[in-house]
Amino acid sequence: MVYDYYASGAEDQWTLKENRNAFSRILFRPRILVDVSKIDLTATVLGFKISMPIMIAPTAMQKMAHPEGELATARAASAAGTIMTLSSWATSSVEEVASTGPDIRFFQLYVFKDRNVVAQLVRRAERAGFKAIALTVDSPILGRREADIKNRFTLPPNLVLKNLEGLDLGKLDKTSDSSLASYVAEQIDQSLNWKDIKWLQSITSLPIVVKGVLTAEDTRIAIQAGAAGIIVSSHGARQLDYVPATIMALEEVVKAAQGKIPVFLDGGIRRGTDVFKALALGAAGVFIGRPVVFSLAADGETGVRKVLQMLRDEFELTMALSGCRSLKEITRDHVITEWDHPRFSPKL
Repeated sequence: MVYDYYASGAEDQWTLKENRNAFSRILFRPRILVDVSKIDLTATVLGFKISMPIMIAPTAMQKMAHPEGELATARAASAAGTIMTLSSWATSSVEEVASTGPDIRFFQLYVFKDRNVVAQLVRRAERAGFKAIALTVDSPILGRREADIKNRFTLPPNLVLKNLEGLDLGKLDKTSDSSLASYVAEQIDQSLNWKDIKWLQSITSLPIVVKGVLTAEDTRIAIQAGAAGIIVSSHGARQLDYVPATIMALEEVVKAAQGKIPVFLDGGIRRGTDVFKALALGAAGVFIGRPVVFSLAADGETGVRKVLQMLRDEFELTMALSGCRSLKEITRDHVITEWDHPRFSPKL
């Protein structure tokens, strides 16, 4: 049940597969004879300096993977000098995660029908030293995750959604399908719209990053609404099936943003080469989800440290072999995609 919850996508899982496959259709144009004896991977995200442009996406209920759950992930992110995003539906509270040390963390927010609950969560995240709100905007209703329906997914009895404890929001009780889908239908505000970003800004001074944008149109509206950043995301392909792979949607969003706000990407990142491709297409950084929960399940904090180190090493190698010494040297000219015009037209 737990494996299927982490691994599966919506409906036919076409987008789940495409999130990976699309990367394999983007090829490199490496530059040679560049002095790559020194390579700088540092990135700046919303004004915060981090060791690399690889960050941790919010994934729910991490104690299903390992007893230390989000606390192990937080420590691994700190050790790697990067940002962790904590899910609203974490099995560790914002306060517990904050107690692992004063590092840069974002809080992922679902907007509940009860706005007092939302205000409480945001205030708690602020007090605990979180630096930004990642507002999930692609989930007014939970996608049809058929593995969860078949398994009648529910939270194991020894675990609770720690951030929601004591807030009188009901429980994930066993149902005839997915208890999470039923819970979301009951609790999450389906009327959430662009005006609510203004409302959120009225209750917090934290920057708001809009997570779940896939089109140029929504990018322009997000900027007008005052978003501090955008995460191009399809919720790990768990919401609407047959949306394009996020790496395919990325460039459209980047062009529409016109450099006004940073654009990040999650979905399908499994190697350092994927990170490089995302940056070449205009991403300011990437967030990884499933690699974290699987490495957490395999070996706790050590596992998450290892996966972050592997991605870092592979990304650094890709930079060196592409002739890039810093992130700003990674350009669109370093990749070729299927929508590029042929650079050389063959003579007939």
